[in-house]
Amino acid sequence: MGGMDGTRFDVVGIGNAIVDVIAQADDAFLERNGLIKNERRLMDAAEAERLYGQMGPGIEMSGGSAGNTMAGIASLGGRGAFIGKVADDQLGKVYRHDIRAAGVTFDTADLTDGTPTGRCLILVTPDAHRTMSTFLGACNKLTPADVDAATIQAAKVTYLEGYLWDPPEAKEAFLKAAQIAHAAGRKVALSLSDSFCVHRHHESFLALVEGHVDILFANESEICALYGTDWDGAVRAVAGHCEVAVLTRSEKGAVIQAGGESHAVPAMTFGPVVDTTGAGDLYAAGFPYGLTNGKSLVESGRLGAMAAGEIIGHFGARPQKSLKELAATL
Repeated sequence: MGGMDGTRFDVVGIGNAIVDVIAQADDAFLERNGLIKNERRLMDAAEAERLYGQMGPGIEMSGGSAGNTMAGIASLGGRGAFIGKVADDQLGKVYRHDIRAAGVTFDTADLTDGTPTGRCLILVTPDAHRTMSTFLGACNKLTPADVDAATIQAAKVTYLEGYLWDPPEAKEAFLKAAQIAHAAGRKVALSLSDSFCVHRHHESFLALVEGHVDILFANESEICALYGTDWDGAVRAVAGHCEVAVLTRSEKGAVIQAGGESHAVPAMTFGPVVDTTGAGDLYAAGFPYGLTNGKSLVESGRLGAMAAGEIIGHFGARPQKSLKELAATL
């Protein structure tokens, strides 16, 4: 179902295809396995297999930042595609099934070199804290060859996940996607993903934002890290560097900077806050969905706030209610 201008997708996301494995654990389990509560860390294949083997019964669901964003776009009734790398193993099949079942087109070929599918092992202690150990695995093997030009050309927005700015070949894949998108008259969006990412790749992120990005998504710590300043300074600094900047501040809502104007959009919640994982990913679903479907910046911001508000009301970073139905009540 393409548009008059050859569009088949509102948004195509490029990111880490990761399966979230969520299980309950007590403090003693964390101690036995040398894990620090609330920590997010990376692990190698051997440790991933060992820890996965020791975890109790868990829920397995496809995750990853851009994957969560694309599931949000689909829940809003939008047309989304995803580019990311999984292996031809059990978790790879879980990922592929989940994201397709959510209504997202996912056609990237499986990795067959023996590297397992990426997974994030999430241990939830009785106090509701989450301790995350991530093995990137196949994610790190995304290459420019995986960037399908026809898919990028058919999407109004190409959305890039900042976490992928680590492996050299993934960087090349990003730049290739941005060039194809701009040559086709499309927009490029980037999420900064993580302030650690920003510190690690400071100069190249600045160059990326300056040269290739039309729509930037960042939270307070990420945008302050990018410009090495406080919130007010960062909001001023970003104004000249990309067309639209969507800057989120948790319960303080968001500021949308565009065309020399600044719009404040309040946060939304639908009951108690249970788990903030994925709030940024879902804001980055609501906003471009609005923008690609004729909504104003502020209306698009409200859709972002609504999608984030739904996610923080339950465990897991994929919507449990239809965001399309929720939007109809706004």
